[in-house]
Amino acid sequence: MIRLSLYIYRNPILHFVSSPISTSLSLLTLSLQFEVQMSFAKKEYEFLKEIGLGPHNLGCYASGVWRGNGPVITSINPSNNQAIAEVTEASTEDYEEGMKACFEAAKTWMQIPAPKRGEIVRQIGDALRAKLQQLGRLVSLEMGKILAEGIGEVQEIIDMCDFAVGLSRQLNGSIIPSERPNHMMLEMWNPLGIVGVITAFNFPCAVLGWNACLALVCGDCVVWKGAPTTPLITIAMTKIVAGVLEKNNLPGAIFTSFCGGAEIGQAIAKDTRIPLVSFTGSSKVGLMVQKTVNERFGKCLLELSGNNAIIVMDDADIQLAARSVLFAAVGTAGQRCTTCRRLLLHESIYQRVLDQLLEVYKQVKIGDPLLSGTLLGPLHTRAARENFEKGIEIIKSQACTYFLAVSKNGGKILTGGSAIESEGNFVQPTIVEISPNADVVKEELFAPVLYVMKFQTLKEAIEINNSVPQGLSSSMFTHKPEVIFKWIG
Repeated sequence: MIRLSLYIYRNPILHFVSSPISTSLSLLTLSLQFEVQMSFAKKEYEFLKEIGLGPHNLGCYASGVWRGNGPVITSINPSNNQAIAEVTEASTEDYEEGMKACFEAAKTWMQIPAPKRGEIVRQIGDALRAKLQQLGRLVSLEMGKILAEGIGEVQEIIDMCDFAVGLSRQLNGSIIPSERPNHMMLEMWNPLGIVGVITAFNFPCAVLGWNACLALVCGDCVVWKGAPTTPLITIAMTKIVAGVLEKNNLPGAIFTSFCGGAEIGQAIAKDTRIPLVSFTGSSKVGLMVQKTVNERFGKCLLELSGNNAIIVMDDADIQLAARSVLFAAVGTAGQRCTTCRRLLLHESIYQRVLDQLLEVYKQVKIGDPLLSGTLLGPLHTRAARENFEKGIEIIKSQACTYFLAVSKNGGKILTGGSAIESEGNFVQPTIVEISPNADVVKEELFAPVLYVMKFQTLKEAIEINNSVPQGLSSSMFTHKPEVIFKWIG
């Protein structure tokens, strides 16, 4: 997932926008601004106006007002690496102004009855429904996932709104018997005050929904820092929430959002006014966030790296398994925390599953994620494409080593393994036959790369499944209930 600073992609030109620059850099800046104007004039970008976006956007919603006094960045279309629009990020001063207002707004929001807070969240869900198609297209355009996934991601927030509305009438406490005569203990849950949400590029709005919908009905204000490389999604989502708050004459500071880099994320992690911080991203950055929040005795919700396995037993439906593995490994261009990265096949059906999988991989349509029929869009940034290429080189070196040492297991790239020559960040979906003991298998390469390995017994499969440090999710294909129950423990 991402990653506060690790996955931030910025055009080096942009760092000079608000500082003294030479004539040549001025010309480059003007050229970039012209590119933004020309891009935004494209017919396929017309829908952006329907969700309140323009060629130049303020990236901070604080105190119920749009502002931005930080650096100017450009949102990039990963399909062609061309500019979509400019965003002026939040400065540290903007952050402080926003937090002061949010802290005051929390006193109002927590006093509103939970069912009435649920009604506000219901209206947010309805507002999202009205712009579902446009927001879904924006997710595909700016993040790079295919349109069906982009629309599906926005639908997840709508579903969370529906869930949270019901929850708003079920925030029950308990009455607990006391050991003292004629006494009882009453349990009542109270709002924390402010919940900080730091989200990643790969699910630029769904993760917000999972956190914010619940926080709002529980009486907490929300401070959101979206991913630095998906600022337009952050702005569009915030405008919808802000519109609902304004319509109901509620303080806009109940929902505060910032487009920005690591400095804003660090400010949220350090801020004692934020009792709970939810972070989605890499394990490395998540550990840093957790340490910072823990140092002030705050609470953390962390959703970090994944190195997920699918186990296919000898009695599995092979066609079903092959189709399922395809999208689990290729969907979102392998940039999900729950992406299937390791495929464990029983030795008796190993070659049959592999042959079917190689056949369906040939049918994967790679291209513009907004076009019908596309299954694999681009990686999110040029840096991600470069990481894919570096990862492939490491795989080749380790695969070769293990091929020489363990010839029975093989050790080679069976399909894919290359970046695609284009303006965008496209790569080939890749299948690698390699030993489960290879070092590279124990790392998370955030790309459509699938490691295939064989096993003889269920015990061995479970040991391989659990041999990586990341965990997160696991799946199994079998018809035998006893195998399932043993697998889940």
